[in-house]
Amino acid sequence: MASASELAAMRYAITLSSFGLGTTSPNPPVGCVILDRHGAVVGAGYHRRKGEAHAEVNALRAAGSAARGGTAVVTLEPCNHIGVTPACRQELIDAGIARVVISIIDPTSRGDGGAAVLSAHGVDVETNVIPDETLIVLGPWLVATGRRRPYLTWAYASGGRDSVAADERLTNDLRMTVDLVVGGRPIEEGTPGGHASAHFTIPTDPPSDLRDWLSSCYAAGSRSILLIGDQHSDALRDSLDCVDEIVISLDATSPPAALAAAWCLTPPGFELADIAPGGSGVRVRLRRPILSLPPRCGIS
Repeated sequence: MASASELAAMRYAITLSSFGLGTTSPNPPVGCVILDRHGAVVGAGYHRRKGEAHAEVNALRAAGSAARGGTAVVTLEPCNHIGVTPACRQELIDAGIARVVISIIDPTSRGDGGAAVLSAHGVDVETNVIPDETLIVLGPWLVATGRRRPYLTWAYASGGRDSVAADERLTNDLRMTVDLVVGGRPIEEGTPGGHASAHFTIPTDPPSDLRDWLSSCYAAGSRSILLIGDQHSDALRDSLDCVDEIVISLDATSPPAALAAAWCLTPPGFELADIAPGGSGVRVRLRRPILSLPPRCGIS
């Protein structure tokens, strides 16, 4: 059972992993914290983009020799294959890590997975540590990986006098956590220049057939997309099952009818995830629940 220091380290690692949102795709955003033999934090790191060091390697570099005999706390199971970078499970073994605490098992890991290899080398491994909290960051990537289609967030302003300005605020506030932004302008990276160009391509065609377009975006490296504006409501009406999250900016001056109209666009199966102040009103976030994690599928 994870100790108090390990639980605290996992929450630290989850927070670190969020710094990779919008740039790691097609890889997952992962965070890692290294504890020494006494449970003190001696290293931490996160994955920034595909082709660069993974979270475990960055954390081990920060820890140096203090990692030997210590514990690695990581949000996603260490990878088990040599791809663009070395296998993280081997890096942990070579560093002399004695225990690895994992939140979520990686569905894309090759073979039996990194956890099994670590255990076979005498490393104490614990899995399934506060996965619900890890899903705050890793959830969209897991959903996209499980169905081979990016996680789609639709954000729009309802009511108010200047919906264009409200949509721009939504874009500015939400874009850094997604791979692509689709609004009233050419399709853009959420973080301009944030992805590794060798592994990520910005689509040029507008989403005429949403399902086919999403599949092509996934193949091009995208795992999360932000669709901005209520002008997409007609196009989405027959494809709302493709939408995973809805963010609605509600103006405080809007009449009740405008607020009711916003809720009518919300399809069944969504849960209220958050309500927070935003602009001159409130911002409501609705999300489909992640009912289960995808099984291993043997992809990289």
